Amino acid sequence: MLSGKKILLGVTGGIAAFKAASLTSKLVKEGAEVRVIMTRSATKFITELTLQALSKNFVYTDTFDEKHPESISHINLADWADLVLVAPATANIIAKMAAGIADDMLSTTLLATQAPIMVAPAMNVHMYEHPAVVRNMAELVERGVMMIEPGEGLLACGYTGKGRMEEPESIAAVVNGYFARQAKRADKPLAGKKVVVTAGGTVERIDPVRYITNDSSGKMGFAIAKAARELGADVKIIAATTQAQPPAGISLTRVSSAQEMYEAALREWDDTDIMVKAAAVADYRPKETAPNKIKKTGDSLVLELVKNIDILETLGKQKTTQLLIGFAAETENLEQHAMDKLKRKHCDLLVANDVTAEGAGFGAETNIVNVYDANGLVDSLPRLAKDEVGMRIMELAAGRLKGTGR
Repeated sequence: MLSGKKILLGVTGGIAAFKAASLTSKLVKEGAEVRVIMTRSATKFITELTLQALSKNFVYTDTFDEKHPESISHINLADWADLVLVAPATANIIAKMAAGIADDMLSTTLLATQAPIMVAPAMNVHMYEHPAVVRNMAELVERGVMMIEPGEGLLACGYTGKGRMEEPESIAAVVNGYFARQAKRADKPLAGKKVVVTAGGTVERIDPVRYITNDSSGKMGFAIAKAARELGADVKIIAATTQAQPPAGISLTRVSSAQEMYEAALREWDDTDIMVKAAAVADYRPKETAPNKIKKTGDSLVLELVKNIDILETLGKQKTTQLLIGFAAETENLEQHAMDKLKRKHCDLLVANDVTAEGAGFGAETNIVNVYDANGLVDSLPRLAKDEVGMRIMELAAGRLKGTGR
């Protein structure tokens, strides 16, 4: 997958900089064209000559050292790259990226590029866990920067823990996987397929001014809809209450209650290829909805609730050729609850997340999910931007339609 790919490698000043030599060699052997930018600190750990010899290209360290007078180097490199890979990425460069600081060749180029960016953090375990670093990495993930999580083990500082840069072979495999996914996406595997996505939180009225709902923002459902469209599908969204802006250019049906959502889904069901139930549907509704505002008359108010129709289970029992994907927002025993829900509701895939985990709750720009089928765990996704999570889910769905299993 790397043949002919243009990879800009940023090397920063950590002890793991020595691994950049092996990483450069690995990428070049797999067919990539590699150009390297080193920070001044990185040159204290490994020489420019080493990476120049391995990459067969000039190594850049100084913003003002223009090697080609006909172009501005950092702009030319930013435009040239198919992928920018920063490995190792110190806490310092991660902070610069998060804050938009451009005070050297690498940080300036990172600010100028529109290529996808991949980062392999490397630092002391306490630095990696510091709230500022955690915040900065979360900010970058929300912007779509891809993180290659560091490994655990004995660090150069003597501590044992998380913070060791992933090995060059593993990083090269991640890069290969990224370009493989890009190639599949370009093939439009869902062309000619109809995908229906539900999103947001349903509303169950108590009276004209009060209702029962939940914290769903609709962001995950909208991200899935965008991914399905990018993969070539004809997409329809059925959305209840949302805090996010629905994607432009996709057919949108607005509903309020669980019953309305069920009726809208049922109208689309027969000719649907993939139904993704990302909406958070209320399990219960008031037995009676007051026609006028309920006045305060005492110290307590008793509401009798009755069960709503279970849209996912109902459709699951009816499905013939449709691929049905459900969601489970959990707070404990994630796998147990997810597998139970998948089987009871006859889903083909079930996407589960722990909404108490940082970066995975309602309204967040990121998510951390596990995907299950009848045989168990299919995929476990680390914290990623919801757009990327949506794309991974739809790629799995596309593979199931084609019978590839993944």
